[in-house]
Amino acid sequence: MSENLSQVAADRGLERVGARPPLGAYLVQVIRRLDFTLSLARFRIKSENERNRLGMLWVLLRPTFSALIYGTVFGLVLSGIRPHNFVPFVVVGVFLLEFFNTSMNGGAKSIISNTALVQSLPFPRMVLPVAKVLENLLNFIPPLIMMLGIALLWGSTPSWSWLLLIPLMLLFWMFNQGVALVFARLTVHMRDLSQLTPFISRMIFYTAGVFYDPARILADYPRLTPIFDWHPLYEILAITRGLILDGYEVPVDYWWKFAIWSVGILVVGIVFFWKAEERYGREN
Repeated sequence: MSENLSQVAADRGLERVGARPPLGAYLVQVIRRLDFTLSLARFRIKSENERNRLGMLWVLLRPTFSALIYGTVFGLVLSGIRPHNFVPFVVVGVFLLEFFNTSMNGGAKSIISNTALVQSLPFPRMVLPVAKVLENLLNFIPPLIMMLGIALLWGSTPSWSWLLLIPLMLLFWMFNQGVALVFARLTVHMRDLSQLTPFISRMIFYTAGVFYDPARILADYPRLTPIFDWHPLYEILAITRGLILDGYEVPVDYWWKFAIWSVGILVVGIVFFWKAEERYGREN
């Protein structure tokens, strides 16, 4: 009986409420709501900053304080084996990882923290993690400019190669967006995962070479070097340092390796998130 009713409804152009559209049509819906996505990101930035007396200054102060703490502590611990240009070296690592961590953690909570919105309004749910990463991207612009200023203060010379930061940051945004989409769906199915993401962030932080040069450690373990060279966060840090810091070179192969990571994780994230579109707001 239900199959007959479903067929009658389909013959008359009626669709099931909340049905998942084909991937192409779904992405078109997401693109058509870019104005809403951008407005949502801007509103969140404004709302977050209005709660603090210093407002937008915290966009710079948070990563700066983190860089000061890690730079001081690990600068003393590492002492004689500190990387060249240690201050801007640490600043690059902390500032870029801040963008990644906020995107992963924010993406993980983008659906479960907006359950009322998801259950009350019809829109492609992908808008929520996209808006979160876009918010983080906008917040990352001032630290990025500050990072370049610190590089200048420590003796770096501006060059045309700095313009390569534009496509590099585009790849980094793609990578972070893919990660956010994957974690956005996973936390819907496994709420406890949102409690584990800070520990995952910390593990990535300590293995990416934020305040030390992994090449020195891997010199004693040459068989591990080819494996570590595929660490995406280490690649983005190495490329950025090679572009803007004196005394560092850009590993050319890291460009195509990180591009593969960025495109691959974005495609996986989009498809993985889209496949569960009908389940968002229906699982508690």
